[in-house]
Parts: sequence; structure tokens; C-alpha cells
Amino acid sequence: MIQHVFVVMPFGSKEGIHFDNVYSEYLHPALSEEGFTVLRADEETSAGEIREEMFQELLLADLVIADLSIDNPNVWYELGVRHALRARGIILVQSQRKKQPFDVYTERKLRYHLKDGRPDPAFVEHDKKALAAMANKTISCWKGKKISPVFNLLPYLHEPDWKSLRVGRVKEFWEQHDAWADRVELARQEGHTGDILLLADEAPVSAFRSEAWITAGKALRKAEHFDFALEQLERGLEINPESLEGEHEKGICLQRLAAAGKAGYSLDRARMHYTNVLKKSTSQNPETWALLGRVDKDAWIAMWRRHDISPEEMLLEATEEGALLRKAIESYRKGFRINPAHYYSGINALTLMHLYRHLTKDSRYDKEFDPMAGALRYATQCEQNYWAAVTIGDLEILVGTPESVRTAYKAAIGFNKRDWFELHSSLDQLRILRHLDFHSENVDAGITIFERALKKLKKPEKKPEKIFLFSGHMIDRPDRAEPRFPAEKEDRAAGKIATILDEFDAGSDDLALTQGACGGDLLFTEACQERAVSVHWMQPFSEPEFIRNSVDHGGDIWRKRYHDAKSRLAKPLRSAPTALGDPPSDSNPYERCNLWLLYTALSYGVDQVHFICLWNGEDGDGPGGTAHMYNVVKRKTGNVSWIDTRNL
Repeated sequence: MIQHVFVVMPFGSKEGIHFDNVYSEYLHPALSEEGFTVLRADEETSAGEIREEMFQELLLADLVIADLSIDNPNVWYELGVRHALRARGIILVQSQRKKQPFDVYTERKLRYHLKDGRPDPAFVEHDKKALAAMANKTISCWKGKKISPVFNLLPYLHEPDWKSLRVGRVKEFWEQHDAWADRVELARQEGHTGDILLLADEAPVSAFRSEAWITAGKALRKAEHFDFALEQLERGLEINPESLEGEHEKGICLQRLAAAGKAGYSLDRARMHYTNVLKKSTSQNPETWALLGRVDKDAWIAMWRRHDISPEEMLLEATEEGALLRKAIESYRKGFRINPAHYYSGINALTLMHLYRHLTKDSRYDKEFDPMAGALRYATQCEQNYWAAVTIGDLEILVGTPESVRTAYKAAIGFNKRDWFELHSSLDQLRILRHLDFHSENVDAGITIFERALKKLKKPEKKPEKIFLFSGHMIDRPDRAEPRFPAEKEDRAAGKIATILDEFDAGSDDLALTQGACGGDLLFTEACQERAVSVHWMQPFSEPEFIRNSVDHGGDIWRKRYHDAKSRLAKPLRSAPTALGDPPSDSNPYERCNLWLLYTALSYGVDQVHFICLWNGEDGDGPGGTAHMYNVVKRKTGNVSWIDTRNL
């Protein structure tokens, strides 16, 4: 993941300092050697006005480094722009100054050494290391103290959304962003969460990465991989701590992990998270209150909706936990009062009020029934979608008849775009009411409608139980100087792969991911297909180029095996240029594909991934080989089976 730096400094020679040398000998190498991309305004080569490009860099660069060695009005102006719009990501450097400017007097400035107006050769390596260390620390401590004096002194001032900082005529930058964002959205729609994770890594600046990580976290949360989702959300919030969507998604993950009994997570932690969000200036957000209500609602349901007790005991337990039910009601009601258009809060508050009356015979909420019902009917008319329409059905459960329930739910299903999960979610809510013997005739009418609708839809594919990720050497060319995986070891390698798959009881409920190159990949593919494991190929180039690079040198036999295996793939192969677009200029296609395969595997669940590699334990012929894959996988999961080709 590459960070972008914009350097603000004088050009040429001024007051005895050769600033171009300072940039080329000190600033640029110090940062580029650490993996940063570095730009100064005079290096921008695209057509357009330099001022517009400069503004865009000041607004979106991960780091802005300002050289304050002399009082240059352009530098001061540009630093002021950054201070005004961004709270963090600023480093000040200087060489010689007898007097410090008052406005930045207390700010830490990194000093560098000069000799004859140029970086001092005796100190330049020391100065470069100091700058690199500060840059890395500034990035790693992003959520710490606000560096900008504007945001530091005005704690309730919020940074503008980065999307609102689009400089209109800087077309090339935003065209690239829009193309990137389209690919992220397409990956989200198609359920390719691994694509989103890789695209996040490839985003040109942190603002884009934050958006992609939160999008990926949301997708992983919907796939019920809550721990991996939480990891992505926290990465996004590290960069953009004011993302309310990210905070909401994080809270949902915390709640679901607590409900699953995951060590280190509790409902109190989820409540505390939402309470902290509400302490911010966003406390008037109804969605936050609704999510806090959801924590207590689900906790209340979990207390009585159990398989080990009778229906009569369920009713008794639900009634006994009335205090928890009231807490949920208060949060939902608060959200609806803040924004009467937030019908999700309203219908939950009203439904729980009716349930409280049904269970306890307590009339404390009775006077709110009619006004809230009327407000909900009005609120749902503002939107034309499934959730607004199904809210009317939920309302008819409370105040209507079986016929009005059927009519409302049928209308809602008309808005459903064959989404099995939406319909099943609504059905589950009705089953909760049925357990409590609440308005049975109305509830039964609704259950019948949803059960009939679900029978017409194909149930979502079952998630794979185990994910086998493979990387291995290609078969050696006959003229290879140092053997790595010679043809005579093929049968022994195939036997080892088969043994590992059998040890894991690989079968039709599992998924295998690899590229499909001659040698290890094809041996693995064939072994998986013999065991009815679904195999997906993901390749770094278009297929014709991949075949030329990674199949043809094995000769006609391997080429035939490639096409035979391809004909039995579970899904069409995917190529990185088509799915992800062209790689960034500083990216290696093979390393990119390794990460793509890994992220795709992890998106099914970290604990489900088993990595099998056929490797001689040495660095490859170039970047992106099995050695690279082995190292990146080891950082994520310890489930590694290594077949050492030296021992075959």
C-alpha cells in the first residue's frame, strides 16, 4: 500500500539555498526509498493550470511536507490551505532560521543540514532517515493528535468530506478516481469482496482507501465474516475517523461477534461503542440510536428465543426481561423523534411498545400508538422501495386485519428484486412475533405470504466450508540451468498434493483458488477436480498472454491439460486486467495476482483458508512468485502446507 506525498517548497535558488538540490538529494529520496510516491508542483506534467493541480494535491495528499527554511509567501499560503481543510498529514522541515514564525512556533519542525546551500553530504543520510521515520510515524499515528492548529484549536470543527474537495478542472485525477470507484461498486454488486480489498490497496490516496475498506467491511459483514469485516472497518476509520457509516458498521460487527460468543467481545462493548458515537456532534443521527436499540432488542430476544424451553416458558422469559425491552424502545423512540422520516426507528419502537403491552398489560405506551401509526404511514410515503413498503405491512400487523396485512405485504414483495435475504429477514421478524402469540391471525397471514414468495426464489448458494489456496512452481523448462521443479518430480508432487487434500477431507463443499499455470497449479487443479472441489482460476494477465507466459513452455501436453481442466472449472476464469483494470505503474502483475487470490480466499473467512504451496524455499526468478505468496499468506494465517520440491 503506497502513500502519496506532496512537497511544498520554494523552487530554484533563494537566499543562498539551492532548493532544487534539497528536493532531489534530501526530500525525494528520503521518502521514495520508503515506498512513498513523491510529487512537487513543478513535476506535474499533465495539461492544465498548475494552481489547480496544486490545490488538488493539498487537499487529498496523504502527507504534505512544507519547507519553512525561508519566508516564501507561496509556501505559507499553501500550508494555510492544508491547515484549513485537513487536520492531519502535515510535516514541517527547515534548515536555517534565526527567528521562528509565531503561528507555527510551537509546532515540531524537522531540521536538515546544509553545506554551501546544498544538503550536507556528512549529514544527508542521517537527515533522510529522520524524515522517513517521521513520515512513517505520522501515517501510523493518523488517529492521534490533530496537527493542524485550526482543527486543534477548534475541536468541534469537522473536516469536509473529501468528495466535496473536487477541483473542477483537474479532470485526469478525477477520471481515474471515477473509473476506480466504478470498479469498486461493480465488485460490491457482484459480491467480489476480494476485488474491493485489492482495489483499496491500489487507491492513489488514503481518502479513497478509507472508502474502499469501509465498503469491503460492509460486504464482509453481510457475508457474516464479522472479525475480518471489523479489521477492514478499523483500517478505514483509522484514516477517516468521522465516517458515520464506518462507525455504524463497526458497531454491528461488535454486536454480532458478542452474540456469537467470540472471546473478547460483549454486548456492553457494542453499547459503549454506540454511546461514544452519540457523544460526538452526530448524536442527532437517528440511525445511531436505532442501532443502539437493536443491541438491546436482540439481547432481549436472545434471553427467551431458545430451543431448550417451551412456548409457555418463552412468554414468561420475554415478560421477565421487560426492562431490557424498555431500553430498546427508548432508543428506537429517540431516533424516530429526532427524524420522523426514519421509519425504521419508528416501526421498531411501535412494534416493541405493542409487544410490551401484550406481555405485561402495562398501558404506559398506549397514548403513543395512534400518533406514531399515523406518522409512520406518512413517513413511508416518502420512499418507493421494499423497506418502506414492508413497514406498512408491519404496521398492519399491529393495527390492521389479516386481509390488510396480506395486501400490504404483497405490495412490498412487488418492490423486492428477487432478494432472498430481504424476504427471509422479514419472515424471521414475523416468526419472533408468532413465538409470543402476538396478533396471531395477522402474523400467520404475513408468514404465509412470505413463505410462498420465498418458494419462488432460488435459495442462495451454500458458502464453501474450506478454501484451498495454492501457489507453486511451474514445471521447469528443459534447458533450465538450476532445476527447481523438473518433470521427473511431477508424479511425487501430485501425490503430495493429493495426500494433503485428503487429510483435509476436501470435497464438493469446498472451494479451490489458483492461477492455472503448467506445473503445480494444474496438478492442484486436477487433484481438486477429482474430488469434486469447485476450482476458480484467477490470472494476472488476459488469458492469451497468461498461456504464452505460464503454459506454453510446458509443451503440447501441458497445454492440453490446461484446456481440459479449464472446461471443468466451476466458474469462468477471471483475469486481473478485466476485473480490476490495469495495474498501477509501480505494481508488479504477479504480486498483484497473489494478493488478489489471497484477499479473495480471506473474504470467505480467515479461519477457513488452507494454503498449499509447492516451493523450493528460495527466492523466485522475479517478483510475485511462490516465495512472495508464501510470505504474504504467513502474515495472515498459519494454515500452511509446504511441499518442498528439494525433498521430492
